[in-house]
Amino acid sequence: MKLIKTLPALVLASVWMMNASAQTVLKIGYTPAVTSHYGVGTQVLCDEIEKGTQGRYKCQIFPNGALGGEREMIEAVQLGTLDMVNTSTGPVGNFVPEVKIVDIPFLFRDYDHARRYLDSAAGQELLTKFPAKGLVALAWTENGFRHMTNSKRAIVKPADASGLKMRTMENKVHMEGYRAFGIQPTPMAFPEVFGALQQGTVDGQENPIPVILASKFSQVQKHLSLTGHVYSPALYLTSPRLMNKLSDADKKVFYEAAKKATMAQRRKVNEDEDNGIAQLEKEGMSVVRKVDGAAFRAALAPAMVAYAKEFGADNIRKIQDFK
Repeated sequence: MKLIKTLPALVLASVWMMNASAQTVLKIGYTPAVTSHYGVGTQVLCDEIEKGTQGRYKCQIFPNGALGGEREMIEAVQLGTLDMVNTSTGPVGNFVPEVKIVDIPFLFRDYDHARRYLDSAAGQELLTKFPAKGLVALAWTENGFRHMTNSKRAIVKPADASGLKMRTMENKVHMEGYRAFGIQPTPMAFPEVFGALQQGTVDGQENPIPVILASKFSQVQKHLSLTGHVYSPALYLTSPRLMNKLSDADKKVFYEAAKKATMAQRRKVNEDEDNGIAQLEKEGMSVVRKVDGAAFRAALAPAMVAYAKEFGADNIRKIQDFK
C-alpha cells in the first residue's frame, strides 16, 4: 500500500527530471548595469523566450560587462562560447562593415527618425548581412543619442571640446567625427571607463543619458552637454550555430521575443530621457541643455567628405531624408 502511494511522487519526480534535462540555458551578456535600458530589454527578451518555448530555453544573464566588453562578447558569440549579446553598434562595424553607415554623427534627426528607419525595409535589409559573418541579428534595439560629459569645462561649441581626451567606443566612424570636433578620441572597452574617469586617464566620455545614469558617471564627471551628436543603435545578436538548432516554431519565438524586447528597451530610453537629466542635475552635474548644434555640424564637414567617399553621398542622403 505504501509503495502504491509513492508511485505518483516518483512519476512527478521523473517528469521534472526529464523537463530539467531538456532545458537549455542560454548565456547572454551586456555591458551596462542591470537597471539600465539594456537590463530591461534583455529581461523581456529572456522572459518571452522562456514563455514561448514552454521553458525549454531560459537565460542566464550577465550584466555590467561581466563577460568583457562588447567587442569581446561579439567575438564570443561568433566562436560559440556565448549564446547572445545585447550590444550597441559601436564595435559591430568591425565585424559587419555595412552597419558602419548608421554610426555617422548627426545622421538621424531624432528618435522617431532613427526608429522608423531601422524598422523599415532598408533597416531590416542591413540585418541580412550578419549571417555571412557568423552572426544572426534578431532585431535592432536601442542605446540612444550620445551626449558628452567631462571633468574640465562646459561644452557649448566644438572649440570647448578641443583638446579634451575623450573615451570613445572602438568605432572608426565615431572617432573620425570626434577628431573633427577637436577631441582626442581614446577608444576603450566600456568596463574600463568608470575607473579611467575616476583616475583622470581620460577627461570625459560620451554616451546616451540612460548609460550615464545607470553607470553613475555623475560621481566622476562634473559637466554634461546635450550634444546629441550620434544616435547609437543596438542589436540583439546570436549565432547561426544556435539558430540552426531551433525548429521553425522556436525561431519564430526568438524573433518575436526580440521585437517585444526592443519595444521595452526603447520605452526605458524614453523614460530616462524624460527624467534622467533632472536626476543627474540632482546628483551634482552641471548640464548644458542648449549647445551650438550648427557649429558642431559645420565642424563635421571634413569628416562628411570622408564618409561620402566610404559610404556614398547618395546612401547617406537617403537615410538623412528618410520620412
